[in-house]
Amino acid sequence: GLITHGSLLFSQTNCVSENTAYEPGEELNYKVIYNWGMIWLESGKATFRVGSARIKGKTLYVFNGSGSTYPNYDWFYKVKDVFESYVDSATLRPLTTSATIWEGSKREKHYYVFNFNTKKAYTKITRGSKPEKVDTVKTAACTIDVTTAIYYARNIDYSNCKKNDTISISLLLDGKVYPIYIRYLGKGQYNAGALGKYNCIKFSPLLVEGSIFKGGEGMTVWVTDDKNKIPLYIETPIVVGSIKVKLTSYKGLRNAEESKIK
Repeated sequence: GLITHGSLLFSQTNCVSENTAYEPGEELNYKVIYNWGMIWLESGKATFRVGSARIKGKTLYVFNGSGSTYPNYDWFYKVKDVFESYVDSATLRPLTTSATIWEGSKREKHYYVFNFNTKKAYTKITRGSKPEKVDTVKTAACTIDVTTAIYYARNIDYSNCKKNDTISISLLLDGKVYPIYIRYLGKGQYNAGALGKYNCIKFSPLLVEGSIFKGGEGMTVWVTDDKNKIPLYIETPIVVGSIKVKLTSYKGLRNAEESKIK
């Protein structure tokens, strides 16, 4: 049973390939709240932007995500991360992705180049003061990087999903390809404070254990139940405590906000 399950995850032929959720110019801003026992700290912020570029006659989306702790929390655990992916707008397949990661004492630079014809990705990773490590990994038909995955998930059609259904995703993370999935958790309402109240879709991505995150299905994401599927609220356990990520402002939405409750 397990073996077939594994190959099923990798034979995803139904890749998401059309974008109806966003367009260049969209910007989403978040605040990050850290919780440990009775302690609540608004400790950081994150911004996600969609840009565009034309390279060799192709129109590309440029997905840019950055997150950082506020300076007065840097003593506690400093985070300064920047991620950027260039993605073919016609197929939603990433061409290149780069990441600069600064989390506590961790300093890393990642650069990946995807070749979907050969089903390979070329990775260059520098960790701390160690020499750069270059590698080639085998990818599946729909393998994506973590930045692209955020935008990919916004184009999944959840309308035929039943509660607890899973949607497979092949993720290139930290130089390795992982078969992960998103578990559909149904619908609900979320009150985004000053931004208003929304009808939402909820799901839980399977997390791969990392420096901050615990592995497993602890993360819950609430996205607007409309064509935009904007992530409004995310909560996730981390190694010590948990974090909540809340949308604070946005601009440049592609579609009308049909999920907003008047």
